[in-house]
Amino acid sequence: MKIRFIEPANTPYKKSLKNHFVYDENIRTPSNGIITLATILKPIYGDVFCYSESISEIKWNDVFDADIIFISIFTFNANRGYKLARYIRRHSKALIVFGGLHATLNYKETAKYCDYVLRGEGDELIVEFTKTISSGKAVTSPGIAYIRNGKLISTGEPKIPEKIDTIPDRNLLYGFKKATKYNTVWPQVHASRGCPHNCDYCALVAAFGRKVRTRSPENVVDDIEQAIEFFSGSRRLANMLWITDDNFFADRKWAISVLNEIINRKIKYSFTIQARYEVGFDDEMLVLLKKAGFDELAMGIEFLEDESFKNYNKKSTYDDILRSVRNIQKHGLRTRGLFIFGADNHTTGIGDRLADFVIKNNISGVLIQAMYFIPGTPVYETHKNCLIDTSDWSRCTGKAVHYPVNMTPAQLQQEIITASAKIYSVKRLFGAIIRKRGLERILFIGEFFWQKGVRKKLRDELPYLEKINKKM
Repeated sequence: MKIRFIEPANTPYKKSLKNHFVYDENIRTPSNGIITLATILKPIYGDVFCYSESISEIKWNDVFDADIIFISIFTFNANRGYKLARYIRRHSKALIVFGGLHATLNYKETAKYCDYVLRGEGDELIVEFTKTISSGKAVTSPGIAYIRNGKLISTGEPKIPEKIDTIPDRNLLYGFKKATKYNTVWPQVHASRGCPHNCDYCALVAAFGRKVRTRSPENVVDDIEQAIEFFSGSRRLANMLWITDDNFFADRKWAISVLNEIINRKIKYSFTIQARYEVGFDDEMLVLLKKAGFDELAMGIEFLEDESFKNYNKKSTYDDILRSVRNIQKHGLRTRGLFIFGADNHTTGIGDRLADFVIKNNISGVLIQAMYFIPGTPVYETHKNCLIDTSDWSRCTGKAVHYPVNMTPAQLQQEIITASAKIYSVKRLFGAIIRKRGLERILFIGEFFWQKGVRKKLRDELPYLEKINKKM
């Protein structure tokens, strides 16, 4: 069989000089998901290849004659994925199969646009599915949904794969090697899956479970070395690898083993990683992180109010966050903050409060998003009647998507703009150019222009948000 994978982009790739320093306007880092699944199928079927609209256009003359086309979607690019499926249907006889986080949690919707939906993690299921299709037998493996004669059929909950040691062959993604010349595209490795916590707004537990599953430390570091090698040879100002686990430190013993493996192999590279606040109290881990080459931790701080933490089942406090940040910085590591606006207790002024917190506590950079509501999460169930539009998922990119309790949607969006403008002001840009050095300076300059573009998109949508609020 000829098999092709597609990763849609909310805003498809466009060639531009901005791609060298502005992220997420015309270009972004592709995910490893489809590459991993393609790597699994490649030895079985041979003619397997991937396209990601994050870094290239799709070569349709190569796609249309495929036997199976897999499309992987998150919530933000789901509508684009559905549009591509309709386009493929008009030009191809290929079997169209959806997978990914949004398809897993919202399979009843997704099944309307394809022949099959593969739910959950596809490492094992995709092999069973393709073998069944090639043999002409009925599809019965758990984790599959489809529509027949107008009726939705589900084969049950997907099995959770335990063997996840596949190292993605990045050469299977069209245009990836060429894209490594851009500073906005980073090497990334995903080392573990699952999270033992249960924050109400997080879709990952709903999709992948609370049991943490890990790849072997040797396998993870093999992947790191291959990712670094894949990106070598390109003239880049910033060389940093992102370990994309949502909670790398959940299995402490394993995390220490991975860091020691990086150290033992004497890998000289810069790393960034996502973290919960608890790691800031683990001095042994912080020492190892610094020794292994980690420059910063992207901490899911989310809120600044204890009430918000409690309301959304986030087990932390403001004092915990503050003590953690200070101890991380004490070990010579930068802290990046990931924040959410639009909690039920948030009011106007949250933008200024957050900006003051970031500047006062020397948070190196931020990602600010409006509260999001992914189907299948607890917060979606409690707030689905407050959502602005449940048909256009393309707005789930940090924009206001609901009617908050104490603000209008337009006010919520304006608070994000206010915080971003204050944190990434021209005055702070000049300060970063003068006082920061090396990678830290490059990152702030890049984020300055990225945030400028983000604010423009948010501002452009304010008239729409003001208009819909008047109808309430």
